[in-house]
Amino acid sequence: MAAVIATAIVAQLSLSVGRAIENGNDVPTVIANFFSFFTILSNASSAVILVWAALWYFTRGTRARSEPRGLAIALASITTYMIVTGLVYNILLRNIELPQGSEPIPWSNETLHVVAPVFLLLDLFLGPLRRRLNWNAVVAIAVFPIVWAVYTLVRGPLVTSPITGNPYWYPYPFMDPNNFANGYLGVSVYVVAIAIAIIAVGLLVVWIGRRRGTRL
Repeated sequence: MAAVIATAIVAQLSLSVGRAIENGNDVPTVIANFFSFFTILSNASSAVILVWAALWYFTRGTRARSEPRGLAIALASITTYMIVTGLVYNILLRNIELPQGSEPIPWSNETLHVVAPVFLLLDLFLGPLRRRLNWNAVVAIAVFPIVWAVYTLVRGPLVTSPITGNPYWYPYPFMDPNNFANGYLGVSVYVVAIAIAIIAVGLLVVWIGRRRGTRL
């Protein structure tokens, strides 16, 4: 699955860069924008951590009672992010019309928004040697989304969109204050709602892990 996710990311990045070159867009900005999507960051992190989990399992896991704490928190984090990614995309973004020239590769898009989140959800219930995490692990899970939201809102008005030419760029419509009559207040409603969703899913992930995991 790590290889499948990485392949989907590379394929979409290659297409985006190729379009940027053809259209004379600023390639570094296109690449920076690409890696500013929560979906891409979550999937890239998932690929790395799944490789880490596989290497640990096949080298030390056969002699262990449960996974190390760092790996357990990392897996709980990416599982939370990927479940939320799947929910947000399929509830809010699937039918959103994108600017011409920014359409994703269909198979890559489905891999990153459906296949990978479902895999991580199944891993939550089926993955071996799970460790019981303390409830404060949810705090660690929440750090990355908070940092990403702050980064997105600070960077947005400082970047010119290479596709539309707008003097701002945000990865998702609900993060763009220009889409709301009340500006950042409208964005804050979505940010708070998604933050609540991330915390709720994080609590659920930790709870399931505690039920399945080994007490150490």
